Amino acid sequence: MALTVLGGGVSPFVRKVRVVLAEKGLDYQHEQVNPFAPPPGWRDISPLGRIPAFKDGDRVINDSSVICAYLERRFPKPALYPTDDYEYARALWFEEFADGGMTPVSGPKVFFALVLKPLMGGKSEPDPADVAAAEKCVAEDLPKFWDYLERELGDQEYFVGGRLTIADISVASPFVNMRHGGVAPERKRWPKLRAFLDRMHGRPSFKALIEQDAPFSKRASLIAD
Repeated sequence: MALTVLGGGVSPFVRKVRVVLAEKGLDYQHEQVNPFAPPPGWRDISPLGRIPAFKDGDRVINDSSVICAYLERRFPKPALYPTDDYEYARALWFEEFADGGMTPVSGPKVFFALVLKPLMGGKSEPDPADVAAAEKCVAEDLPKFWDYLERELGDQEYFVGGRLTIADISVASPFVNMRHGGVAPERKRWPKLRAFLDRMHGRPSFKALIEQDAPFSKRASLIAD
């Protein structure tokens, strides 16, 4: 068995897959692939040109959600998807909420603008216009996502079924990228969500990857803690 994750480690989608692998106790290789400057033949591996791609021996799988679902079928223990029909659907919904709803907003407007764009341009600081746009996103765009997560989490430790599932991993991953850009939900306004993120990002599966991302995390916070 040779498992390989292909994609830049700082991607929230690559991180999601790697956390699932870690939570299942699986050994794997990680190959860095920059989607903005991919290696020759990348489209043969990833037809849409996206990351991550995944190899299980000579089998290739694409899309983080598909990869995670495959890993659950291939290595069912410990289970990261609920067995109850409704809870299963809820877990998939939170995955989609994070992947398809929140990350397309926070990714380009916060992480790319404040972290990746300066690095790609050889600058130590982001452009003032990008900082202003990120602040506007934090003030106007992201709170609706954070309000929903705060409300849905309630007094629970996890989002679905009282235990760790793909829902929690999917929600927690893009918040790592926001933190790299100096953004986090204000603790006073979103205390339950922030406590959840503290717990998730403190798990060994997340903590090890966050430490690997250290070069990307250099900015002071844009909002009060």
